[in-house]
Amino acid sequence: MTDHQDQTTVPESDIDTPVDANSQTEESPQYGVGPFTIREVSLAGIWLAAFVVSFFTVGAVSIAPGSGSDLLFGFGSVWTSGLGWILTIGLPTVAVFLLGLRRLSPDGIRRVGSLGIDQFASVAFSVSAVIWLQIVWETIAFSIAGGVWLRSWVIWVSLFLMLAGVVLTVFAPLIPPFAEDFRGRRDVPAHRNARPVRAVSPRPARAPRAEAEPQAEQPYAPVAESEAHDASSDGEPSYTAEPVADGSDWAPAQARDTYAPVELDDTTPIAPVRYQAFWALAPEERDVVDEAGQSIFRIGPTAWALVVEDHGDRFLVRHEDGRVGHLLDVSNVTRG
Repeated sequence: MTDHQDQTTVPESDIDTPVDANSQTEESPQYGVGPFTIREVSLAGIWLAAFVVSFFTVGAVSIAPGSGSDLLFGFGSVWTSGLGWILTIGLPTVAVFLLGLRRLSPDGIRRVGSLGIDQFASVAFSVSAVIWLQIVWETIAFSIAGGVWLRSWVIWVSLFLMLAGVVLTVFAPLIPPFAEDFRGRRDVPAHRNARPVRAVSPRPARAPRAEAEPQAEQPYAPVAESEAHDASSDGEPSYTAEPVADGSDWAPAQARDTYAPVELDDTTPIAPVRYQAFWALAPEERDVVDEAGQSIFRIGPTAWALVVEDHGDRFLVRHEDGRVGHLLDVSNVTRG
């Protein structure tokens, strides 16, 4: 049995609601440029320079189709190279747009998925920087191998600007001039996808099927029911009891129209009580004790235990090594 952790559900509409605005520490006023902070203005300037540079050609030369090794000068910016513009300049553009929208419209978009606006900006500039670094690396490697420089100055400027964007997003909380942008922010509940994960409990072993125990032989023969019917006026059938196989004359004394109780003596055989074995799983580790109340082994939630007798308020449990003991606490036990 797996214990479930209690979790408080926070509605999506209340995720950014302050927990206690009066509990925040008083901070000195934050000054900037209009409604924007110095960090946000700097990041916007870096993006604007990268956006302008993105319209210049990335390729310095190109190979003419079908002309062998002849090289031709050609034009090709990130906007004309398929979907490359999405990661190189598209993501940083969206990030800067959301930073501006957050200041100009506080009730607008406040997150992208489970990421806050600043977290998304860190991811966007980091991904773009990695893509430009890959382009520079390939260009240098190809130049060393073939002696031809295939790309222009754009890749170097774009890489430098994206790295500056990483500094202003990822490492800004560590830089004194920009760290002020992150101080004094109100506490809000975390998004559902950003909360700590739940613990994973081990799955209990599957209960093996208990083998059916052979039934003991009855100490007396079954009573045969006569097919004959009484010819009396009431039309009710009569029954005849046959003697038992061991030669004794004991048989049910009940007959038609007689309701006298049956008297038993010491020689009357009585069938023993039979118990059906089953598998049980305790929600936590519990002691199995002997007749003197001493613990002899334990059962728990990671393995099924074989119960050979169910006495209602206690179980008779058999260990896999043959030991047998009593489980006195049978509350919340799962039967298999």
